[in-house]
Amino acid sequence: MTAAPPVPVETPPMQMTYSARVPEGAEAVLIPGGLVTPHGRWAPVATPGMDAIEEATTGQRAYRLAPEGDEIAVTFRFDPSCGAYPDAIFTPHPSRFTRYADDLVAEVDDIAGDRAGLERARAVANHVAARFTYGHPEARFNDGFEVVPALGCGLVEGSCVDINTYFIAALRAAGIEAGYVTGFFFPEEKGGTCEDGHCWVVTRIDGASAEWDIAHHLKLGRRDIHPGLNPKPGRRLACFHSMGLAFPDLGISEMTALIEPVAVLGGEVIPFEAPRIRLAFSGIR
Repeated sequence: MTAAPPVPVETPPMQMTYSARVPEGAEAVLIPGGLVTPHGRWAPVATPGMDAIEEATTGQRAYRLAPEGDEIAVTFRFDPSCGAYPDAIFTPHPSRFTRYADDLVAEVDDIAGDRAGLERARAVANHVAARFTYGHPEARFNDGFEVVPALGCGLVEGSCVDINTYFIAALRAAGIEAGYVTGFFFPEEKGGTCEDGHCWVVTRIDGASAEWDIAHHLKLGRRDIHPGLNPKPGRRLACFHSMGLAFPDLGISEMTALIEPVAVLGGEVIPFEAPRIRLAFSGIR
């Protein structure tokens, strides 16, 4: 196990509540276990019926909750303790989300050229931004592929998951350590509420980490990408990492990502419909 257990129950300065209606027949709820970052750590508070389980490819701790009744509610609390991103974030495990096509290597070589360091990563980021428009298509660009394909010319519609799948593959094809972080983003204008989870990318170059959020740049109408957590004003919570996850205890294999709590039925993951996600500061709700 690489992650710490749930944080203590004492009152913190910030907490998040996630509540939703449980789909009929759901056998369990899978909850991300929290993630240490340079910005602090968010983790779920242990409750009766919540058991720790391990993600098989990364060793991360997650939680299985036996639902009781029609609703679930999970509280995440903030621990200001900071640390470096764990090495496991930057270690790709073979899956269709981490393997990249040979022509993607050639594409990235043409774009990045002889650039090095953060400028090499930024060249890749701008290339990816030039290939996507933000959206939620029914079919993803990599559906049906066992590798992340090169996009070539033209524009493709994609969500933050799609954009970051391509971005991480392109970074790794360029020889840059990169990882995928999942959690939540609370836009400044929504006053402590959000509708679903979010994801972003972390690079590690010469031992220094940098965060990237191409999707938020595109939402703001910007394609000139720079590293930084919040190109869109707001607050984000990191709770898990990596793609192509497996939870043998729940019969789950090659799960795209664990971004927010999900219901599980017969080894299939079922997203919650219209979850209520609320961030509170210093006891003010």
